[in-house]
Amino acid sequence: MFTNVQTLIEESKKYDSVAEMMIAIEMEQTGRGRAQIISMMEHNLETMITSIQKGLLGEKSRTGLTGGDAKLMNEYITSGKGLSGDIILGAARDAVAVNEVNAQMGLICATPTAGSAGCMPGVLTAAVQKLGLNHEQQVDFLFSGGAFGLAIANNATISGAEGGCQAEIGSAAAMASGALVLAAGGSAEQAGYAIALTLQNMLGLICDPVAGLVEIPCVHRNAMGASQAMISADMALAGVKTAIPVDEVISCMYNVGRSLPAAFRETAEGGLAQTPTGRKIMAQVFGDN
Repeated sequence: MFTNVQTLIEESKKYDSVAEMMIAIEMEQTGRGRAQIISMMEHNLETMITSIQKGLLGEKSRTGLTGGDAKLMNEYITSGKGLSGDIILGAARDAVAVNEVNAQMGLICATPTAGSAGCMPGVLTAAVQKLGLNHEQQVDFLFSGGAFGLAIANNATISGAEGGCQAEIGSAAAMASGALVLAAGGSAEQAGYAIALTLQNMLGLICDPVAGLVEIPCVHRNAMGASQAMISADMALAGVKTAIPVDEVISCMYNVGRSLPAAFRETAEGGLAQTPTGRKIMAQVFGDN
């Protein structure tokens, strides 16, 4: 069992891939057979794809605060006017779609949390479009991302309430960036650099849900996280390295999160939640009392 990303990288050399290592760990820890574990991950993949499809329908959340932005982005991509390129825009669109479904109380796959559930599937669908990943490779993408997420969770936190949004969206984007590097044929070492690039760029990102709901700005932050994951993966694949080792970046993220005031850790007592409009939205949702 690995205790950090560097150990993960070294341990993965004993297997055909990071995904195979993660499957072996799951078999050892749960007692389940290989076929059952893969079947469970296939169910996660199916859930992700279904949530994207549902999100693109443009339905509003129960509060009416979010919904329809994924559909708008899809129409914009179709128009051919996009500035960022269809691959990155598609990742952002699908990330938004998933989190709009989450806001509708629909079924999503938490990766690693519900509030950050859009990053992994958004990047995965972009990888499918760009790299032509088959079904098995898509499942491997999720196992790889899960391995990196486990290393982050074991040594820091994936909770917005504990470490701010850097720990939640940041971890999700880091998982996706590492998995994308491997899916594109990069090494485990390059995946580690992608994770470090992602997290160091998100250090200090606060968790400030308006009205305490996982809608504003959470839905849009997933789009940013998916975009960041793809840029980080490209940088790592290009040969860019980070001066600070990945596990030190993860530890730094944890320490920064512990230093954040409670107002910036999912309490809705600071940040966007306490802007004049943020307070107005809270009053509209919950009443003045």
